Amino acid sequence: MNKAGFSGKPQNSSNDLGDDIPVAVRDTPVAAPKIWLQPRIILIGGFAGFVLLALISGFLFFVTAPKKTADSQPFPATSAPATPTASNNSSDTVLGHFPYPEPPESELVTISANRGIRMRKTAAQKFEEMVAAARSSGVILVPISAFRSVKDQEQLFFAVGAQRNQTPAQRAALSAPPGHSEHHTGYAVDVGDGAVPATNLQTNFDNTKAYRWLQANAARFGFEMSFPKDNAQGVSYEPWHWRFVGDRNSLEMFYKARNLKPAKISP
Repeated sequence: MNKAGFSGKPQNSSNDLGDDIPVAVRDTPVAAPKIWLQPRIILIGGFAGFVLLALISGFLFFVTAPKKTADSQPFPATSAPATPTASNNSSDTVLGHFPYPEPPESELVTISANRGIRMRKTAAQKFEEMVAAARSSGVILVPISAFRSVKDQEQLFFAVGAQRNQTPAQRAALSAPPGHSEHHTGYAVDVGDGAVPATNLQTNFDNTKAYRWLQANAARFGFEMSFPKDNAQGVSYEPWHWRFVGDRNSLEMFYKARNLKPAKISP
């Protein structure tokens, strides 16, 4: 199972450079005719003359100054265009599952030739190293499923759900909706124990040597279990479902914008 991820310019009214000039400047009216002060005003001395001259000058400025248009006024704080904020992947979840994109075909390589199971190159290399290390310890890790297309997920989600008479919410506890499966990424893999295939895709896989080995060693190869018991997404417990988080792209794909905190570990 998995989840598997995650949109206009204002048009110019003209190509004229003049359109970049503020409206207040382009629409400034022709200045009013100058008013000449009578010579006798200058003859008025003292403080009274100064006050009278100031009043007349202020009146002239009020009459002749160009009136500002709405376009020339600064935007008030409440009218400024809103700055887009980064979207949180959790807003795109469907029944607890996050959206995931499919990788380019060129990024996928085969990890099980007889079954055509594929993963992304980096994840495939680490998975094969992990399989080899497990085998040297007497443990047989078998890939059951890895990359899965959105089309494949549609069949798994809708068709199987109909056969089992499950509502979408019930089905989502067992299988991610199309477009929201970790298997879409090419980083997720379902693992079985070659010695006890009856536990494949069963919760009692956690009683096998393969599971115990993964718990103790998978992190060394960049893998972690996606859906432990009582996980925050509400997805059913899947001890067989592991994902690669051993490089920057995979880490960001599974953890970015989910507001998760570092896990506490014993000193």
